Amino acid sequence: MKAESKIAIVTGAGSGIGKAAALALVADGWRVVFAGRRVERLQAAISEATAAGAQPSAMLAVQADVTSPESVRALFARTREVFGRLDLLFNNAGISVPAVPIEDLPFESWKSIVDTNLTGMFLCTQEAVRMMKAQTPRGGRIINNGSIAAHVPRPNSAAYTATKHAVTGLTKSTSLDGRAFDIACGQIDIGNAHTELVDKMPRVGPNAEPLMDVKHVGQAVLYMANLPLEANVQFMTVMATKMPYIGRG
Repeated sequence: MKAESKIAIVTGAGSGIGKAAALALVADGWRVVFAGRRVERLQAAISEATAAGAQPSAMLAVQADVTSPESVRALFARTREVFGRLDLLFNNAGISVPAVPIEDLPFESWKSIVDTNLTGMFLCTQEAVRMMKAQTPRGGRIINNGSIAAHVPRPNSAAYTATKHAVTGLTKSTSLDGRAFDIACGQIDIGNAHTELVDKMPRVGPNAEPLMDVKHVGQAVLYMANLPLEANVQFMTVMATKMPYIGRG
């Protein structure tokens, strides 16, 4: 199937990694649903793609809250209504909280991170699998945004680290269960991309670690997305070369 006939949903597409991936897919000829909580950011990202030469008809902004089953169902229903099928889900939406010792972590913060980073990814995966099983041609690809924290945590990051380790389990289970239905699932673990969020943080401690251009992440997602369904990148780590990951502790 040619890229121009493929359909993708990118969650958290209004900024950062999600936006970079969505723009890379659109530039390659994909039709992309930009999903996120802030519709004005989604529209701004689409305007950026249009200014770069993309066709407006190849893009759709859908306001969606991945923590809400009803909102997620509406996102996938809208995608089916407009584009007819789904070839790629980039499960990107996620949040974190400032570093805090586990004994001081408020329950509300724990729940918010779990609801977004894990339950939200599960809900989107569930709808994607249902859609990919039912469509013709059958199948598709799901790419989960993991993290370096899925392997090596920073201090005082229990909630974020727990969810990202859980994402790895979800990736493996989805990959295994999807095989019989031509559904591939892989995970991209990203180390310190330069995003709008990073610009708002003081450059001290872990925030002072080396950064890479977020466009490299978009291109990595595009590579994974463009593989034929007979091939899969199960896990990819893309990171700033000098980031303290190897030897981190």
